[in-house]
Amino acid sequence: MATSATSPHATGFPAEGRCGYYVEKKKRFCRMLVAAGKRFCGEHAGAAEEEDARKRILCPLDPKHTVYEDQLAKHLKKCNSREKPKPDFYIQDINAGLKDETEIPEQLVPISSLSEEQLEKLIKKLRKASEGLNSTLKDRIMSHPALQSALNDPKNGDSATKHLKQQASILGNIEKLKLLGPRRCFVEFGAGKGKLSHWVDIALKDAEKVHFILVEKVTTRFKVDGKHRKKNSVFERLQIDIQHLCLNKIPVLREGKLPVVGIGKHLCGVATDLALRCLVETYAASFEERNEEPLAKRIKNDKTEKEIYTLAKEGNEKNVPEKWNPVAGIVIALCCHHRCDWRHYVGKEYFRALGLGAVEFHYFQRMSSWATCGMRKTSLEASNITTKRQDNQNDDSEEHDDGEYRITDDSADNLPGLLSIEEKKKIGHLCKLLIDQGRIQYLQQKGFSPALQYYTDPLVSLENVLLTALPNHSSSPETTA
Repeated sequence: MATSATSPHATGFPAEGRCGYYVEKKKRFCRMLVAAGKRFCGEHAGAAEEEDARKRILCPLDPKHTVYEDQLAKHLKKCNSREKPKPDFYIQDINAGLKDETEIPEQLVPISSLSEEQLEKLIKKLRKASEGLNSTLKDRIMSHPALQSALNDPKNGDSATKHLKQQASILGNIEKLKLLGPRRCFVEFGAGKGKLSHWVDIALKDAEKVHFILVEKVTTRFKVDGKHRKKNSVFERLQIDIQHLCLNKIPVLREGKLPVVGIGKHLCGVATDLALRCLVETYAASFEERNEEPLAKRIKNDKTEKEIYTLAKEGNEKNVPEKWNPVAGIVIALCCHHRCDWRHYVGKEYFRALGLGAVEFHYFQRMSSWATCGMRKTSLEASNITTKRQDNQNDDSEEHDDGEYRITDDSADNLPGLLSIEEKKKIGHLCKLLIDQGRIQYLQQKGFSPALQYYTDPLVSLENVLLTALPNHSSSPETTA
């Protein structure tokens, strides 16, 4: 709550020429400039007695600021929150997936409200569906020389070191998959500040014809992509929800035919599914239409496909045949399975084959947060962090270990029965694995060789699984489903 300069809580005086409104939350006076002869800035003028005749109201476009009621029409024409013309690459719900009204579950009760019998039945379904899945993934914890100097910087705090270790390992995995090279476009989904692309650019040194597209739906402070001035690499930032992004409408991809490498660090649940569909379905489909030949038919021609994928991997623009896979590879650090959504999930077919549907998916994605319930913060810390993060697809902190913080009505203390913390963690990991297995099958059906691996130590990040995928017939290291 804010008070005027006359508040008993106010101390001192506002700076000369600055607003006399005391902002209680910030424990200081407003620092906005004021017009000649005025005590308050335009935002706080309503607090001044001399301005009482003019009423200020909340802006209907964004209630975070106010406007004079008699100037509303004029304000709406220039308000920064007004709806702006949509770019060509915006196509409503293009990556959303099909919406089947019959599959949308009715109002579901929280897990804490389930009976012991209902919960046991869900867990039995989970264990049966998970039979045969390898719950222990291979370690692919790597590093890269590009980050060595930054990692050894004595000024780093624990948080900076943690992020750098993850970025170094992701970069090492990108290189191991032979995706780190010239003549390609790296699309970073949920880019945040753009640090992953930053390190990819550093690692590429003077590689020619490298383009970076940074996709983030919210405005981001302290971006690093603006610092790059290399003549051979170009950074382009798109403020758009992945759900509406059509890559083949972006000029550099439509005209340049650069192979795309999709990357992401801690891409929140639903955003991962949207990004996968954006890459291997929406984008690849545009090339299928140009070739006028279905992807399934092309995959049968092994010799042709091998040549195509090799060309895509190497990023060779010369003599590229008309039929080629525009996606050279995918490297995404997974996160926040509890924020997945059945409508957007790419593994629906996999779930249905196991006799599971929207209801089971809903509870499994909620139970996935149990995987990190053994390291929860206090209720106060948790509520503060959850409040800050709940509206962001990939927030400005670029970290999504939400599971360890989340205190909801699904928490351990409110569950029916007496599940131990260790039992809950195992069930949570099975939920994550099952959801990720649906993504693996989806990528396999789309002509890719996908794999899941641990890319960092759980002490660095509890969300430590990396999803990678290469087009079939490309030379790659071991891949596992």
